[in-house]
Amino acid sequence: MYQKILIANDGTELAEKAIEAGIELGKMTGAQIVMLHMGMPLIMATDMPGFQPAAYIEESRIHPTDHDYAAELQASNDAVDKKMTAAESVHGVKIQVVHVVAAEVWYTVIENATALGCDVIVMASHGRGALKSLLLGSETLSVLSHCKLPVLVVR
Repeated sequence: MYQKILIANDGTELAEKAIEAGIELGKMTGAQIVMLHMGMPLIMATDMPGFQPAAYIEESRIHPTDHDYAAELQASNDAVDKKMTAAESVHGVKIQVVHVVAAEVWYTVIENATALGCDVIVMASHGRGALKSLLLGSETLSVLSHCKLPVLVVR
């Protein structure tokens, strides 16, 4: 069935459900798991209000108003590494963690899944309403629209 699963993680609470589902799928299939942990570029966090970065930053616990954005990003990466190391021992699976800073999340997910040889993507849908999805664009919808791999969407 699946040999290598990419789990997209943007640091949000809903992404945690996708992580759980991806790990369970990996356990059931014996697939290798790749955790793609995505941080937001500082320029998006401060200069692109049209993308409503404040909501994203609040969800991902990254605060660009802090003077040391790089330290915040590194702390986030370290926390994910620690959490995935714990998940490996609890669930008996091996998880490769890849950290990226992504402005175009959907493209980064597809690019990494392809480059890493993954054969399925697991990601969350943030469940925004139709109007918000139309205005903001849905990262999950874009992955579904542009990717040739199967995508498991978790709500």
